[in-house]
Amino acid sequence: MENTAPVIIKGEYKGSLRNEMTHLKSNNTIMTDAPTDNHGKGEAFSPTDTVCGALAACMMTIMGITAQAHDFNVDGTKYEIKKTMAQNPRRIGQIDIAFTFPKHDYTEKQKEMLKKAADTCPVAQTLSKEVIVNISMNF
Repeated sequence: MENTAPVIIKGEYKGSLRNEMTHLKSNNTIMTDAPTDNHGKGEAFSPTDTVCGALAACMMTIMGITAQAHDFNVDGTKYEIKKTMAQNPRRIGQIDIAFTFPKHDYTEKQKEMLKKAADTCPVAQTLSKEVIVNISMNF
């Protein structure tokens, strides 16, 4: 295992199926709420929403690192995530992410580098192989 400093997150259950978590280094705070289809109000990201968002943000971060390293730009790339839940046990069954890159003349080599970068993101490598992940990249 790599020798890296641990990220410390402190959390508190606030009641009514809500959690508040704070990233101690940055002091950023997020709330989670259970989704409406699982006894919640759906007024914040659900824990499974945060997993899907983390996957897309991780992929985008690794693509950004790749673009910087090869002197091209992906700033302004947008993405849309669709989460599909599975049952027995209740879990994330499928994640569809559509990346829409800004209008640049990306070379085929750059496009291939971005696709490979997304596949190597640590969150993607952590998810169970049972989770279906579909990625589309719109250049």
